[in-house]
Amino acid sequence: METTTFSTHSRLLKKLFFASLIIFGLAYTNNDLKAQNNTATQYNGWYMYFGNHRISDDLGIHTEYQWRRSDWIKDWQQSLLRFGLDWYAADNMMVTAGYGWIKSFPYGEQPIPESANEHRIWQQLILNQKTGRLNFQHRFRTEQRFIENINAVPFSANDDEYIYRNRARYRFFLAVPLTSSEMEDNTLFAAFYEEVFLGFGKGIGANTLDQNRLYLALGWRFNKDCNVQLGYLNHYVFKSDGIRSEQNHTLQMALFYNIDFRKG
Repeated sequence: METTTFSTHSRLLKKLFFASLIIFGLAYTNNDLKAQNNTATQYNGWYMYFGNHRISDDLGIHTEYQWRRSDWIKDWQQSLLRFGLDWYAADNMMVTAGYGWIKSFPYGEQPIPESANEHRIWQQLILNQKTGRLNFQHRFRTEQRFIENINAVPFSANDDEYIYRNRARYRFFLAVPLTSSEMEDNTLFAAFYEEVFLGFGKGIGANTLDQNRLYLALGWRFNKDCNVQLGYLNHYVFKSDGIRSEQNHTLQMALFYNIDFRKG
């Protein structure tokens, strides 16, 4: 029974993965034709912490902060604080729902007029797989975004204080141990991911494809609850006007540290 269930899940994940690639390819081709002559090339740095803390066998708390800087580290790009409630539905499956507060700042060659707040509700499904030395993760996320309308006229009945947007995300992640045959304690590993962002619903503008992120890094696993990663992120952003875009070459440094509160 377990073998049949795993096989069924594997086939479903393969279908979802290839469907995501097809959607991304079509959307990317359409967006790239529009934005190829209006792309700003920039250099940023993202310095981040992530944690998933077990409070029972079934539940946990997600915590996250990302200090995103432009010009590597010189100026603000974005501040992102996110937390949520994790449900460990199975050994290889986790469901999360939470809230995020994001503050975006003017940066680069295509800056927004002034800093803007965003309140974000999000839902997430993570599925983990292992094949030999390869450790796969599929992450599906939906977001309900309430973005501060910085162009609103004060006290105007015609302008909303916040603009509502919907977005879906899919991330394919791969980790491969380099100094051992398994992802065990004190192991050097390579990490790769690609993540696609798709806007949907009203008000998404000219582009369905919102962002694409391609990441390659080296990491060190201290133990099952702690690892660090240092890598390069190619972060492509398609603006809602359908004309401008950004290619952000980004240094990414991350600490993953989990606390198990079930332990005495």
